[in-house]
Amino acid sequence: MGNLTLAWRNARKGKTTIPEVMAFDEDIERNLLNLHNELLTKTYKPLPLTTFVLRDPKTRVISKSNFRDRVIHHALINVICPIFEPKFVYDSCANQKNKGTLLAIQRFHKFQRKVTHNYSRPAFCLKADIKHYFQTVDHEILLEIIKRRIKDKEVIWLIEQILANVSLGSGGGRTQKGMPLGNLTSQFFANIYLNELDYFVKHQLKIRYYIRYVDDFVIFHHSRKKLELLLNEIDNFLTKKLLINLHPDKSRIIPLIRGVDFIGFRNFYHHSLLRKRNVRIMQRKIELYKEGKWGFDNIFESYQGWRAYAKWADAHKLSEKIKLKIIDYLWDEI
Repeated sequence: MGNLTLAWRNARKGKTTIPEVMAFDEDIERNLLNLHNELLTKTYKPLPLTTFVLRDPKTRVISKSNFRDRVIHHALINVICPIFEPKFVYDSCANQKNKGTLLAIQRFHKFQRKVTHNYSRPAFCLKADIKHYFQTVDHEILLEIIKRRIKDKEVIWLIEQILANVSLGSGGGRTQKGMPLGNLTSQFFANIYLNELDYFVKHQLKIRYYIRYVDDFVIFHHSRKKLELLLNEIDNFLTKKLLINLHPDKSRIIPLIRGVDFIGFRNFYHHSLLRKRNVRIMQRKIELYKEGKWGFDNIFESYQGWRAYAKWADAHKLSEKIKLKIIDYLWDEI
């Protein structure tokens, strides 16, 4: 019950005005006791996912769990995170405490300087990502990886219930692949699954300059031919061991001097630029506020996060322009 209470507190952070959260909170003691009893008796079943399309402007299908199930997700992660996270490589940067885009961009610039000897010689970057990653994660392989460290059968049972709660296939049967975008557990399982790639790259291929952010990764080397060989080896590993594939259109070798797109920035030797998509996302949020679809707290918090992100690019003038646009709309509240 202590873990479920902590999970409830974490799940509701920043969401206390959402109707389903408010409904759960109205009888919090009974709702948590019911979840506790369902877990003990193994009668717990996740509710069907709510699916919607998000365009930001990239189109993504997001499947969101009911709040009661999100409490369970947090409770599970509270237990298994301390077991797995210490085994993740340092340069796996996504969805972990004290990591994120800031670490990824710092490591990018550090490795760029190293491989080019402070920009004094040419070098290359292998930039790649996984095709339809979240939709193609194989449940059986994921469970095999998890079972190497988790022996508790009841925890495995709970993970199986969460994995089984995916959209039905066209034939009506449950698929054995895929995880819903939007779940905390999906983000964590995504790191567990591709930790296999991290270990292959770092310990078998002996690559020093490697960074991964979710399913997007980069490798630096002074030799294009070496990166071509690595690309083939990684592709074979992913196809045979994890049953996933590199994206053929987004996996390529780029001279560093031309600039490399990575985690929302176009990264050059001596400066970085924000990708236009990131600017459009912030501008769209301002429009949502103007249309009355967002509150002051939402837009202010979003802008603060965006500004902290944008400061790592050469975007001071752009950041000031966005701020002035927000002030025009928010003058009364400010």
